[in-house]
Amino acid sequence: MVSTSDFKKGLKLLVDDEPYSIIDFNHFKPGKGNSITRTKLKHLISGSNLEKTFKSGEKFKQPDVEYNEMDYLYNDDTGYHFMNPESYDQIAMAEEDLTDFKDYLTENMKVKVCFYNERAVTIEIPLTVELEVADTEPGFKGNTVTGGTKPATLQTGLKVNVPLHINIGDTLKINTLTGEYLERVSK
Repeated sequence: MVSTSDFKKGLKLLVDDEPYSIIDFNHFKPGKGNSITRTKLKHLISGSNLEKTFKSGEKFKQPDVEYNEMDYLYNDDTGYHFMNPESYDQIAMAEEDLTDFKDYLTENMKVKVCFYNERAVTIEIPLTVELEVADTEPGFKGNTVTGGTKPATLQTGLKVNVPLHINIGDTLKINTLTGEYLERVSK
């Protein structure tokens, strides 16, 4: 059982006996009365979104899900392809099943694929990933680490704001929860 105080993005829970994953949540304390938690949930099977408000302290059962570590291979018009490194079994997942994680996937990346009733429903990725800068304005001498930022497009198509000294070809560490630049990685 999990309580509203245990909520975090990606947590799986049963709401009205249906499996959901938390996309976003916000604890809210009105002027009067008990605290509430507003959530955005994604149904694990249908992919539909639901916005629901819960009383603070409400408890939920968790769905019976299984996680398998798999390697991301590639994506094409049939979906995103993953392989079990032990059995070499491959699965394809639709883009909508990956939510925002598709912007962080690189070839041969290890991810945890979540299965519900033996069907792949979503993935979990590491908290940080290293991605190369594919396009940005050039850095100039005198640009410092602190101060302004500029937009950069990374190898996966993800757009982030980076410090002015970042150049094309630099490898950056990105937070996958917030999508923010953390640091430049030395090679």
